[in-house]
Amino acid sequence: MGANQKTARSAGVLYLVIFVSGIFAQFVVRQSLIAPGDGATTASNILASEALFRLGIAGDLLMLISDVALALLFYVLFKPVDNALSLMAALFRLTQAAIIGSSLVNLFYVLNLLGAANAATVWGAEQLYAQIMLYLDAHAIGYSLAMVFFGINCLIFGYLVFKSRYVPRILGFLLMVAGLAYLTDSFAQVLLTDYAAYKALFEAVAIPLAVIGEFATCLWLLVKGINVQTQERHVHLAAVQAESMSA
Repeated sequence: MGANQKTARSAGVLYLVIFVSGIFAQFVVRQSLIAPGDGATTASNILASEALFRLGIAGDLLMLISDVALALLFYVLFKPVDNALSLMAALFRLTQAAIIGSSLVNLFYVLNLLGAANAATVWGAEQLYAQIMLYLDAHAIGYSLAMVFFGINCLIFGYLVFKSRYVPRILGFLLMVAGLAYLTDSFAQVLLTDYAAYKALFEAVAIPLAVIGEFATCLWLLVKGINVQTQERHVHLAAVQAESMSA
């Protein structure tokens, strides 16, 4: 019993770390330093606040480390409900982390370009700024693609939460809504040629819907944990099914 509650609360802690570090990196650091479509201002901002820019990358890394650990904890907690779906949810979450991790390379390319003593001379100022924005855009695209996999993770995980009854079923429903919000926004970026015209609308709808479900689940795990008796019933049923299949 103690191990299950400890696992659930550890998952809540990791979820909170993901929230804080991810929001810090994406919305506090990058949104304050990157001026969309303005390479000169962006380069100037990053050079003036390089330590902050690097701290944002560190925040992303902390988020990804926590994501990998959380994928394992959620798999352990929910595999008695449905082993295959729990494993699938973990794989989609790990794929999301891998894509975001690989996209971070673009941020180091930006730092390397800005740190090169003769970069402006070799490239020319305008071309240098264009190259910097290209790498920043590549990072943003990687982030958006990762949200496709994370959206699917939220749909599967939300279903597992809803089915498990470890926590209130409304949390599972909210997580599935979050998954749909992520998927809608990500596919809109892929399919709409004029996505920029609707970006503010999509973000105003998708981000709150996603945050509500995820943050509510995070807080519940931190404060309440899971219904251990229900979890143990799932473990018992899974064991009985395994024995009947092997007989």
